[in-house]
Amino acid sequence: MSLWTPPPEDSPARLADLRVSYDAGTLEEADLASTPLEQFRGWFDEALRVGLPEPNAMIVATSSPDAQPSARTVLLKDADSRGFVFYTNYASRKSRELGVNPGISCVFPWFAMHRQVVVVGRVARVPREEAGEYFASRPHGSRLGAWASRQSTVIDGRAGIEAEYARLAEEYLEGTDVPLPEFWGGWLVHPTSVEFWQGRESRLHDRLRFVARHEGAALDDDSAWDVERLSP
Repeated sequence: MSLWTPPPEDSPARLADLRVSYDAGTLEEADLASTPLEQFRGWFDEALRVGLPEPNAMIVATSSPDAQPSARTVLLKDADSRGFVFYTNYASRKSRELGVNPGISCVFPWFAMHRQVVVVGRVARVPREEAGEYFASRPHGSRLGAWASRQSTVIDGRAGIEAEYARLAEEYLEGTDVPLPEFWGGWLVHPTSVEFWQGRESRLHDRLRFVARHEGAALDDDSAWDVERLSP
């Protein structure tokens, strides 16, 4: 991998000169798994093996009712035949927007491997029982943090939220059960397309996209998806 060489200290850095030569691999149709779930799991396992930091980090883009997009990074917590799952506060900006417009796009930016996975689809809430099982598996402090934070709201400073966290820590001691908040849960992304992007030299990237043949296509059903190659 060729990285941009910083200029001498007495020369100004040129943003336009920042570039990487993508030469880590290829993605041919013959190499593609038969389903998007199998292909995703294969690439995800590779990301784990090479020690990629937080390979389950994904950029989630939503849109407001007046078509103003917003994006942020969240953590993928499950991927199965239904789709991709992440958890959040249902009063957060992303959740409010998804409640009005369930359309979503997610990007896994695996830069060190010269790869991306781009998911487009629609969301539904994760069943509360499933969300409760995941919530109970979180570290004690993370569960308290979910209660203490009113995500995406404006606050005066850290003092208030730290005081609320301290109060909760006294109420729910380490090792005791912390209940699932009514305002907290998961979103399940049902994909309509899943694109696998492999960087290539001279910006002639490989882009292979699974496209669902019908709504609610299972990610592990090879009869439910078509594959198309996109121009880089």
